Amino acid sequence: MPCRAVPLVASLLLGGLWLHAQGGPPPLSPAAAAARAAQARETAEDHADMQRQLGILSMRPGPSGNPAAPDAANSDEAKAMPFTDLPDPLRMQDGTPVTTRRAWARRRAELLEVVAGEVYGHVPRDVPAVTWHEVRRVSTRVGGREVRAREFVGRVDHRRAPAITVEISLLVVTPVAATPVPLVIMFRGGGLPGDPPPPLPPGVRLPTPPPGGDPPGTEQLIAAGWGYAFLNPVTVQADNGAGLTRGIIGLTNRGARRRPEQWGALRAWAWGASRALDHLSTDPTIDATRVAIEGVSRYGKAALVTMAVDTRFAYGLIASSGAGGAKLMRRRFGEVIENLTGSGEYHWFAGRYLRYGAATPRRVARTPVDLPMDGHTLLALCAPRRVFLSHGVPEQGDAHWIDQRGAWMAAVAAQPVFRLLGARDLGVTESWRTAPMPPVNTGLLDGALAWRQHDGGHTDQPNWRHFIAWAGTVR
Repeated sequence: MPCRAVPLVASLLLGGLWLHAQGGPPPLSPAAAAARAAQARETAEDHADMQRQLGILSMRPGPSGNPAAPDAANSDEAKAMPFTDLPDPLRMQDGTPVTTRRAWARRRAELLEVVAGEVYGHVPRDVPAVTWHEVRRVSTRVGGREVRAREFVGRVDHRRAPAITVEISLLVVTPVAATPVPLVIMFRGGGLPGDPPPPLPPGVRLPTPPPGGDPPGTEQLIAAGWGYAFLNPVTVQADNGAGLTRGIIGLTNRGARRRPEQWGALRAWAWGASRALDHLSTDPTIDATRVAIEGVSRYGKAALVTMAVDTRFAYGLIASSGAGGAKLMRRRFGEVIENLTGSGEYHWFAGRYLRYGAATPRRVARTPVDLPMDGHTLLALCAPRRVFLSHGVPEQGDAHWIDQRGAWMAAVAAQPVFRLLGARDLGVTESWRTAPMPPVNTGLLDGALAWRQHDGGHTDQPNWRHFIAWAGTVR
């Protein structure tokens, strides 16, 4: 298989964009079925333990992502807005308006505390150090161009909990012809160019790329003089509740369960991206002032959190991030807070976030409109750096669940912060409540805050060439 297909295969597998020959997932082996059942039990126990710590007696159920289900998530815009306003990122907690850069620095610190305390969790002060090791290096080609490809492992000091090992996987590919180069860190697994693709499960086949489509984003980046890196997020922290006593979260807690204020997987993945940037900043072939972070779906959420908390990242490509990412969590459209606080997704967030999905008792339960921040807050925290919001269309698989309009509204609501800091925004003058979304395949790409909804599915592949041109091609 040509080397261009390797990252594509890995991306499709990681993103769950499988096509099954028989229309469903392949059967599990007895051992795999037993492991999945044990993981489900441990997740349920951890979810219940966090409810006990918070004093929650019951949770509100989330809607189904299946449009045909009796409890299907809302996709009717007329029912999506049971709220009238958003927290103002340009108003201090004491009500003082923010009108200067100096005042914004104080407000930004307030918002970072809100974001950590209510939604994504606090990173412990004593997270162990990471030591990076190069384990493999090859000279090969990507899209016909010579590249230097390296595999690194970031080993986390685990003397405090010897039974818990965290080894972060980072693959770095840079063009040979130019140096130093800008680079995109992508939240995904994968292999070095030329590695054989991972085996497909029985009964699974990959979609055939449409004829005449763009080459993979990795090829486009190399052709434009960029490098790219694959950071495998699950080598930092598992993507399930059972893993919260392992990974970097479990290591910092010595194998114990989380406390309500502590970080979830999204913040842990962002921490991993920051540690990768620490390492890349020591590499003379990489321009550390021009590093981007990218992710799709749940990894789009993680990419936005990364961009918001670590100002060293110059660009973000945030694709189809949905609830907990760019979309407004207040909206009753597609995925909602009750889904995020359920046992399948709660591990992405701080334990305290469960209160926003609680039903009883009333003294503990919160509603979405009680949130002191929302998707627009994360976008505001990125200003004045450059953020590109990417979405597809429901007809091609970027489902209503993602709530593209909710992300659009958040982007419009974040504009005043970009303006205050002297950065060009979307150029939209209407209110975030009523501003119409641009037509599909029409990008707003003239500012630091950018938007483009392509006519593809749950992927950012059709937007790579637009991102590269927007960020500035280097040759």
